[in-house]
Amino acid sequence: MEFKDYYEILGVKPDASETDIKSAYRKLARKYHPDKNKEAGAEEKFKAINEANEVLKDAEKRRSYDQVRAGGYRQGESFRPPPGFNQGQGFGGGADGDFSDFFESLFGRGGAGGGHRGQPRPHRGRDVQASVQVDLQTAFDGGRTRLSMRDPSGGERVLEVKIPAGIQPGQVIRLAGQGQSGMAGGPNGDLLLEVNIRQHDRFRLDGRNVVHVLPITPWEAALGASVPVPTLAGTVDLRIPAGSQSGNKLRLKGRGMPGAQPGDQLVELSIRTPVVDNDDQRAAFEALQQSFPGFDPRH
Repeated sequence: MEFKDYYEILGVKPDASETDIKSAYRKLARKYHPDKNKEAGAEEKFKAINEANEVLKDAEKRRSYDQVRAGGYRQGESFRPPPGFNQGQGFGGGADGDFSDFFESLFGRGGAGGGHRGQPRPHRGRDVQASVQVDLQTAFDGGRTRLSMRDPSGGERVLEVKIPAGIQPGQVIRLAGQGQSGMAGGPNGDLLLEVNIRQHDRFRLDGRNVVHVLPITPWEAALGASVPVPTLAGTVDLRIPAGSQSGNKLRLKGRGMPGAQPGDQLVELSIRTPVVDNDDQRAAFEALQQSFPGFDPRH
């Protein structure tokens, strides 16, 4: 069925007063009444005007309709009542066919002119899905971040989101009651936020493990050394075994993302060779070359 924008049909704004609605209805009803207007489509236009007035003149019907309209629907768009919605059952008491399927899906058959008898039953609002981006440090420590959300009505609201320590990419945070408004006094839906973690310039995630590439000198790799290593919880000292090679990985137990089973930090070694700037440094490397005559890393 098609969504009906009753405000657009009457040519009034969503915040129009009862007086504005009554005035617009009377003007249009006179213009399109079938007894006076014989143009093609006038009768259908007249029915649409009557239906719009039937809803907007009644405070409770209008409030229920506004909650549906807040879902961002536009005139003529495909509309399907949310799961569990009344869908026109059990109101009775009126003539079939006087109003559109859309009207009956909200207020039931015979919902016109019946006052409280024709009101829709309370219905929970729909859940809304969105995403939130956090930096890796916040994902590790936990904390709070602010999120700007645009309402279906076009307004904007700012939410403060609590980020649990150790949260993983793709996990969903549920904010109860922050989804679409309920109908006829029903509860609001929830806001479901999928977490995305921004890339870090020093660390990357591998599941619950955190990977860090550690630059070391050729002599630290050859002789072994104790060097400081950054982690998300602060700097620690790491022992580099003698004879280490680029690409070797050392494990810092429990230094990864927190959780019931904390991850580790994997330290990947990367040997960096200094740039030769003078004759003494060149001589030093030539002496090193002479000291290892049989060394060929390509074998």
